[in-house]
Amino acid sequence: MDLPFEAALFCMSYNLDHITVLLVDDMRPMLELTKSILASFGFTKIVLAENGKEGFHKYCERKPDFIITDWQMNPVDGLEFTRLVRKHPQSPNPFTPIIMMTGFSSRLRVMKARDHGITEFLVKPFTAKDLYARVFQIIEKPRQFVSTEEFFGPDRRRKREKDYSGPRRRDDDSTPQTLENVTSDILKKLQEEAKNI
Repeated sequence: MDLPFEAALFCMSYNLDHITVLLVDDMRPMLELTKSILASFGFTKIVLAENGKEGFHKYCERKPDFIITDWQMNPVDGLEFTRLVRKHPQSPNPFTPIIMMTGFSSRLRVMKARDHGITEFLVKPFTAKDLYARVFQIIEKPRQFVSTEEFFGPDRRRKREKDYSGPRRRDDDSTPQTLENVTSDILKKLQEEAKNI
């Protein structure tokens, strides 16, 4: 499989041998295809699960650095799996980045996934370049986490507009309300361990 130029540069810039990826999808061919794309990027530790229930068990057991999950699965779908990762008391790291895969790309779906705490959204069918872009985003541009009564997950705002003139909805809207402005250990670990210049 030929890699896009950007993906080839990415692979040359990082040592991905120590990064563990959990891949959750109930369609075996999709698991194998995504696994082979990740392997072509240089990932060697790829854990597979065929539904959200099995995925959460493997997540707790293997403590991956990031997760790629499908949306529609049984008995536990991708949204419920994300909720478990983010809020379950046994979750080893609720800050773990999550890429949600789905064949449905409507704005409502994207917003629903975002509101459940996913980090990135990936529409099927996707190319190696599409997957590379999401992985690159997680490693190079990690987002801080926000915790409110209704939400826990990556800051949903991708960028701050300095000249924003709308209503301020936070006590200190110059920076997002975060868990003490903590960038998750997992994101730091990805950046530190992945670089091999």
